[in-house]
Amino acid sequence: MQSGSQSRDVAQRILDNVNKVILGKGEAVRLGVIALVSQGHVLIEDVPGVGKTMLAKSLARSTGCTFSRIQFTPDLLPSDITGASMYNQKTGEFQFRPGPIHSQVVLADEINRATPKTQSALLEAMEERQVTVEGVTRPLPSPFMVMATQNPVEYEGTFPLPEAQLDRFMLRIRLGYPSSQEEISILDSQQVAHPFDSLQPVATPQEVAHLQEEVRRVYVDALVKQYIVSLTESTRSHQDIALGASPRASLALQRVGQAHAFLEARDYVLPDDIKGLAGPVLAHRLVLTSAARMQGLDGTRIVRQLTEGAAVPGVRAGR
Repeated sequence: MQSGSQSRDVAQRILDNVNKVILGKGEAVRLGVIALVSQGHVLIEDVPGVGKTMLAKSLARSTGCTFSRIQFTPDLLPSDITGASMYNQKTGEFQFRPGPIHSQVVLADEINRATPKTQSALLEAMEERQVTVEGVTRPLPSPFMVMATQNPVEYEGTFPLPEAQLDRFMLRIRLGYPSSQEEISILDSQQVAHPFDSLQPVATPQEVAHLQEEVRRVYVDALVKQYIVSLTESTRSHQDIALGASPRASLALQRVGQAHAFLEARDYVLPDDIKGLAGPVLAHRLVLTSAARMQGLDGTRIVRQLTEGAAVPGVRAGR
């Protein structure tokens, strides 16, 4: 059985390994690892060519997890994701052939290019870690993580993600363009070969599963829980928000707070952990009113206003 310090060493090895490939985006990589050890899913929303796909592939290879990529297109069917029964002429029976969702790390590339019907095939998998096909429920491997990408500037041939699906993504990550110096470093690192080609696993799926168990044991004080709920409740009564954050969002805030504290070598969550992660957890879940959108507001800006205005509680003495 690994100790807490050994588990943190595993997490740090994963961080360092992925940062060899994703240069200059340490915060985005950290959020990806936080989602992994929190048993959450990630929506990576950014322009093409900034490393969205490579982040998912690097996380999978660094942890030794099985990896599959689903290229979402308008003609993709739900059975193309979950799998289907095929007739075997040799045996004269139908045999189930699992789809690409039956992997430990699943990349849903350009997820907003598929129809809502196909997108909904992910709902059960993301929430319950299982898929039901033809009346038979099959568990998915552990650990299990969906990393979806979407391009926010291309709207032709795309379908907005339903609120129920957005709510199942624990975090939204934005990579952004690199700085000039970072882009030069990228050119240098890929002049001969891509760093991903030589990337080796630094952890095992079993170690990741143990990490997830350790994170769940991080202490969350009642006052911190009250702070989490006050943030999510404030989104439900905000004049610029038509649909606020759900209780699932409160759970996500607690879990990412635990993961962040764990990576910081603490066995307890601070209010600042929650405050710093509120944007990536809450912003994509909010549905703004038409008037707010016309004013140019977005979820990130509103969450920032809410966290700046909310009273941050002190943590009880003795912890």
